[in-house]
Amino acid sequence: MTLRFIAAAAMAVSLAGCGINSIPTAEETVNARWADVQNDYQRRADLIPNLVATVKAAGAQEKSILVEVTQARAGANAVTLSPEELSDPAKVRQYERAQNNVSLSLQRMQEAYPELKSQGNYTTLMSQLEGTENRIVIARRDYNTAVQAYNTRIRTFPDAVGAKIFYGAKPKVPFQATSANADVAPTVNFGNGA
Repeated sequence: MTLRFIAAAAMAVSLAGCGINSIPTAEETVNARWADVQNDYQRRADLIPNLVATVKAAGAQEKSILVEVTQARAGANAVTLSPEELSDPAKVRQYERAQNNVSLSLQRMQEAYPELKSQGNYTTLMSQLEGTENRIVIARRDYNTAVQAYNTRIRTFPDAVGAKIFYGAKPKVPFQATSANADVAPTVNFGNGA
């Protein structure tokens, strides 16, 4: 009985030393890091088009407000009143209406948009683009680190014994840029022809 206990204990220690638990743990870490990479790519695919659309919409809204103000100002500048016309009530009213149109346009713009937002939206977009690309870089680096640890574990003694016998473990492939354009960040298009 003592001999069996010693044999069982020796077997347990030798199996533990052969990566019986560490190989699946390392493999799950690799899989989790790969899921992080995919998650960050999906985040980019979901987030960036929505941010670009938001920035475009805010820019278009502000453009229409600024066009209205510009047109009102141009209309006011088109109506002139010479010193000789100051005695003509119709000309004075026409001049006042043109100037009031500018004031009303500016007042509506100030009430609805006390602060134009498109510049802030562009800044937010740039920050999100940078942050998203940084997340992807970090996720790929973490994946490659997990792959290196796993590959080292399944190729070094004593874990290599258990890796081959129990799991038929094969090395994982680290992330590598495969596309000719992988080093080029996505293009952001605001539809302005540039």
